[in-house]
Amino acid sequence: MNAKKSLPHYANLLIVIATYLFLYIPIIVLFAFSFNSKSFPATWDNFTIKWYQELFNSSELWGSLVNSFLVAILSTTISLTMGVLLIFFRASGGRVARFLPMFYGNLIIPETVLAVSLLTFFSIFSVPLGLPTVVVSHAVIGLGFVIPIIYTRYLDLDPKLKEASLILGASPIKTFFKITLPLLRPSLISTGLLIFIISFDDFIITYFCSGTSFQTLSLYLFSTIRTGISPVVNALSTFLLVISGLFAMMFFSPKLKARIF
Repeated sequence: MNAKKSLPHYANLLIVIATYLFLYIPIIVLFAFSFNSKSFPATWDNFTIKWYQELFNSSELWGSLVNSFLVAILSTTISLTMGVLLIFFRASGGRVARFLPMFYGNLIIPETVLAVSLLTFFSIFSVPLGLPTVVVSHAVIGLGFVIPIIYTRYLDLDPKLKEASLILGASPIKTFFKITLPLLRPSLISTGLLIFIISFDDFIITYFCSGTSFQTLSLYLFSTIRTGISPVVNALSTFLLVISGLFAMMFFSPKLKARIF
């Protein structure tokens, strides 16, 4: 009986191991071939760091990377600010329930359809494509995540805390910033990180709404891999993987996590 019971356990373990191997073996291969002297795809030849030298000497690539960070930071800030303002309006007695389905559409509508719609909107009003249009487009996507998550978290808050603050003499504005907003901070941080990652990696909406004068990292990589995969892309991917891993370790450290949340 014990042997029969252990079979499903080993089967589940094998599935988990196979899943992790499927996810991480390509990353390991990418990391290894970023030090290969030959261009990808090719067999291993000699160890070299010339691709990293080309990476750090590429001004166009770093400019695109800065643009991606700028777009992600601005769109995240706008989305979170609008989400906080909506919650403040709701906390002040406003009715927003009937408008919430408008934000869920961003999660349901295919991204290509949303990108074409935004491009059509900008064209009708003769808005020049560039950084502002990309930021606004990404903020529209971000609202589809911010509003439902923050509003749901707001409804879960204990109303007695707000009532106690008002009874003790605090104004509605002070109650919002001293009681409601701190309680929403974990949701705001997690949602902000989600929007930042989505905006930083986005390609479809950026491709439609950026025009020819503005280029993010995703557009730069798309233009380079059309003529073949450059080993510099492997080096860049490894660099971003290391940086994101370090940030993840810092963010999930117990001391920093206790300070944030």
